[in-house]
This record gives sequence, C-alpha cells and structure tokens, in this order.
Amino acid sequence: MGLFDKRVCEVSSGGVRYILRRNPFRAEEVLESRISKSQCVEGFVRQKNDYLEKHPRASVDVALKEVVEKINKLRIGKWLRVYAKDRMLTMDMDETALEEESRLDGCYVIKTDLPQDSADARTVHDRYCDLEKVEKAFRTCKTSHLEIRPVYVRNEKSTRGHALVVMLAYLIVRYLQNAWKEFDLTVEEGLNRLSTLSAMEMKIKGKGGCLKIPQPREDSQKLLAALGIRMPRALPGAKIHVDTRRKLTSRRKI
Repeated sequence: MGLFDKRVCEVSSGGVRYILRRNPFRAEEVLESRISKSQCVEGFVRQKNDYLEKHPRASVDVALKEVVEKINKLRIGKWLRVYAKDRMLTMDMDETALEEESRLDGCYVIKTDLPQDSADARTVHDRYCDLEKVEKAFRTCKTSHLEIRPVYVRNEKSTRGHALVVMLAYLIVRYLQNAWKEFDLTVEEGLNRLSTLSAMEMKIKGKGGCLKIPQPREDSQKLLAALGIRMPRALPGAKIHVDTRRKLTSRRKI
C-alpha cells in the first residue's frame, strides 16, 4: 500500500506496466461521500423508528427491509448494517471492514503496454492526466458557448469547414483562459462583462463626426489589460449597413 502514497510508482507483470498513484484530494472526497451516506441512512433509521413508535401495528420487518435496501443502494453494506430489536432499528458499523475499504481511497492504477524506454512512469501518468484537458475541450466545443450543434450544412466540405471554425473558436477560448487564469471567472463570464463596452456617436455640425469610446469599467479594464488590448479614445465615423434576417431575405430576391 505504501507504493500509492507519496510518488508515482510502477510494477510490471507479463509485459504490462501498472502505474500506481494516490490522489489525496480524491481520497478526501470519498471520505466525505462515505460520511454523507452514513448520515443519510442514520436519518432514515430515525425516521423509521419514529414511525414504528407512533404506529404499534406497523411491521418491523418491512421497515428493516426498506433500510437494508437503502444501504444496498448506497453501496455501503460492507461496513454498515442494521438490525431490529424490540421494535427498534439500530445501526452497526463494522470498523474493521470500514478501515479495510478506506485503504484504497483515492488510489488508482494506469495500465499500459508502452515500453519503458518510450516513456517512464511519470510521463505515462502525466499524459493520462492530460486526457482531462481533451475531454474538457470536447465539452466546450459541443456544449458551452461554442455549441458545434446543430449543424445546418449538408455536404462534407461544408461540414468540415463548420468544424474547423469551431476549433478555431476554441483556440480563442484557450487563449482567453490562459490570459484570464488569475481572475475568478470563466471565459463566458469575462465576455459577458466585456459586452458592456460601447461607443457614442458624436456629430460636429459641418465637420462630420466620430465614435467616442467611453472609458471601460474597472473590471473590464483589467480583462483588456490581461489581453494586451488598449482601447482607442475614438473611432472614425463609418456608415455601416446592418441587415436583419427579414431585410436580408428580401434583398436576396432582388
């Protein structure tokens, strides 16, 4: 068991390598989950005892069966049991079985047939941990604010182009994540804050006009500074034609 505790270890058998590690944070999560499940059953037993006390004709066996089913559903039957005595349900915790089960809390094993000279134990472990980044990237592209679906194009070339645009958008997301990693916010939250940026149209009689950029809010300034962006004080006036979906449809018919 000591192989799991402090460093990445490795054992080999039959040409297969087993990388061993204990995650202390995961071990703490498992402990908290086990305590929560025990408290849940304890409350359920208390509820059944109250019911049996108020209803003398209620079946103790039925109440006991329901508690056992709940214990089995929570998968804690190896170390937590309940029994009935004098119309009272009592919990019994097997400390030895609990200690034996908790020995593997947070432990995991990575199995690979990759030769030792290709990658050592630490490299295999780190590359396995990198899979979480790949899974997160797919979640960001498929859901979140990128949402690759629905795909409205039909032919292969257009579909590949659609996927490429989403991947390019994800590169921007990664860039924003790295730039804003010191801020306690997501990329979507940061973009929502920057959405308050605006411009005021200023017109000077006989001399045209321009778009004046108000000074951004303090939080927006920090986000822009992290990106190395310096907002201009003004922009030249430009008449930009904006089409709504209804107008664009009518223009296509012309």
